[in-house]
Amino acid sequence: MPWRKRVPAGRRGEQVAARHLKRCGYLILARNYRAAGAEIDLVALDDDTLVFVEVKLRVGSSFGTPLEAVDFEKREHIRRAARVFAEWRGAPDLPARFDVVALTGAGRSSRLEQIKGAF
Repeated sequence: MPWRKRVPAGRRGEQVAARHLKRCGYLILARNYRAAGAEIDLVALDDDTLVFVEVKLRVGSSFGTPLEAVDFEKREHIRRAARVFAEWRGAPDLPARFDVVALTGAGRSSRLEQIKGAF
């Protein structure tokens, strides 16, 4: 898939993930939050827990699973940006969790899986 088509698909995946989280009772605090050289796709509040969400979309399996795409370096970038976000919001002591929302397939055969506490 050409790069130009991946970006809009990624944004659509983030929209689907945000709708899913809202239906589950989460409050979306930020989308595409950038800090410390990293980006967090979604930041949400689940009761009293800050949830930092990485959204991964895969139409096929040629590049591995969505969860495999969140490697050590990506996790460290997200953690660093999450610390900045928590400080900025004045909530450094609030419990935090790192989730991955994995979207696989396309159209009616697509599947969404939320992995809570993925890292």
